Amino acid sequence: MIVEGFFIEDLDGLIFDVKGLLHPPNRVIAYLRYFPDNYGERERGGVRYRKVYSLAERDAILKAKRPEYLYFDPVFGIILEGVPRKRVARIYDPREKLSQLLGRERSGLEEAAAHLALKIARNAKIPLSSIGVSGSMLVGLAGKSSDIDLVVFGEENSRKAYEAVGALMSEGEDVKPYDEIGLKRLYEFRIEDTTMSYEEFVRSERRKHMSGLVMNYDFFLRFVKFPEEYGESYGEKRYNPLGYALIEGVVSDDSDSIFTPCRYVLEKARVLDGVKKPVSEVFSLRGRFSDQAREGEKIIARGKIEAVKSEEGEYFRLVIGGEKGDFLVVKGGD
Repeated sequence: MIVEGFFIEDLDGLIFDVKGLLHPPNRVIAYLRYFPDNYGERERGGVRYRKVYSLAERDAILKAKRPEYLYFDPVFGIILEGVPRKRVARIYDPREKLSQLLGRERSGLEEAAAHLALKIARNAKIPLSSIGVSGSMLVGLAGKSSDIDLVVFGEENSRKAYEAVGALMSEGEDVKPYDEIGLKRLYEFRIEDTTMSYEEFVRSERRKHMSGLVMNYDFFLRFVKFPEEYGESYGEKRYNPLGYALIEGVVSDDSDSIFTPCRYVLEKARVLDGVKKPVSEVFSLRGRFSDQAREGEKIIARGKIEAVKSEEGEYFRLVIGGEKGDFLVVKGGD
């Protein structure tokens, strides 16, 4: 299993974060996150690395270093970053990383990560083996400003963990939601590539159980289904991007909203601007759009319209998170 939350390293020492649960037989769809650089701000084993943030920068660096990793995917209908499986030198499993942390002395950041994982497992009554440590800590490149990136695997485990974290935040002991200062700091980071007013951001984030502070360290949680729970394998459907649109609609099913990838089934959807197609759902591979709206709420969203074709027929969805101007907000929320 190589899915969302895992990292891989290629034969050149380039480190990538894996995206989603659907991958072609000969590649892993994963995006460049760290690469060796003499002037990099991170260090591991005597080698300095630079962290890459924006999608445009990731593509540009790969185009210079490994252009063959940028490929047209016939299933998704777009150019993606994908590492050929024959060039994968190492697979980083978040669950193995947590197990390693629990068995040795830990730094302050690592101690907080282990503490949070143990607390979630205990309070949610889920196996500790279903939780993993992702992000910079997973690949040994955590810095002074790094946060804690935990992943819970499995649908039932995730739902239990989500509720448990909400209860822990309500208690407000060592697992706490962000205060006003923390929310402003998070907003400044998110606004770099997501369009949303501060008021809309606060209204959304305050009701989520996915980020906050543990032992005064920032943490972010992702919930990822097992591949067999996802209900789709690579190639079963074909995706054809049609262009951008601004839509509104009412969420009729939010059962997949907390996961990465996340999905919101819509009713009464209409296109306000852009490509005119009957959109039936909103989809995103980015964790920041998880748990963004609830069933019965009216939303406005901007993203890319895709036609989705399978043996059962064709439908249209809006994919958000690929461009800086993409967003999903609840209309008229409290």
